[in-house]
Amino acid sequence: MDLHLEGKTALVLAASKGIGKACAHALVSEGADVVIGARDREALATTANELRALGRGKVLDLPVDVRDPRRSSEIVDATAARFGKIDILVNNAGGPPFGKFEAFDETAWQAAFELTLLSAVRFSRLVIPHMRPTGSGRIINITSLSVKTFVANSVLSTSMRMGVTGMAKMLSHELGPYNITVNNVAPGLLLTDRVKETFPAPVPGGPSIDQLLEQRAKDIPLQRIGNPEELAALVAFLASPLAGYITGVTIPVDGGAIMATV
Repeated sequence: MDLHLEGKTALVLAASKGIGKACAHALVSEGADVVIGARDREALATTANELRALGRGKVLDLPVDVRDPRRSSEIVDATAARFGKIDILVNNAGGPPFGKFEAFDETAWQAAFELTLLSAVRFSRLVIPHMRPTGSGRIINITSLSVKTFVANSVLSTSMRMGVTGMAKMLSHELGPYNITVNNVAPGLLLTDRVKETFPAPVPGGPSIDQLLEQRAKDIPLQRIGNPEELAALVAFLASPLAGYITGVTIPVDGGAIMATV
């Protein structure tokens, strides 16, 4: 299926590995020009070369810490300067640490706020002025299954990503008249470094991380762990003109793990 993304410009954050990298790969494969940002300059450059090897859209890699207002503004300005527009924003960031509520002090809560919620607010604010004049745009936030169901020890992540979910709902109403859609994609158990962090450290004689993943997969209707590329396919669709009537929603990519009927 042609998603009609050729010539579109996308900014994808936390794109040096995992979900962000998979999203950038999907967009470039469809012919979009993509700017990728992440903190690890070396890993980012490696990913950029892999994407350029696809021979489709143009790729620009720019190091950025999404918690830094100046760097965030610079990457948005550089994207607009290089390609003349910004059609797609994929808000993505590494999540805060896992733990119980009483394990975190105010410093940890502030850090989680800046990483997970404020970064999505900031980048959305920065790109909207570039989208509104064109009469179209796509803002896609990568959140978590924790906004739909209970995920143990995810109090920081859940609290902040619920904020992102609420922001997206409000923004979808405000930006609808400009044909700008705002949606969230909530990954379930996907094979990423972040998912492995949810497990306790292996103990001698105990199950390995791979064995723990296999055990958890038994609770998923599809009986397996997902791949970042499967989520990225949805992101590419939501970024396309074909998804122009979808906005303000949170779509899980979880193999059926959420059992609710609504």
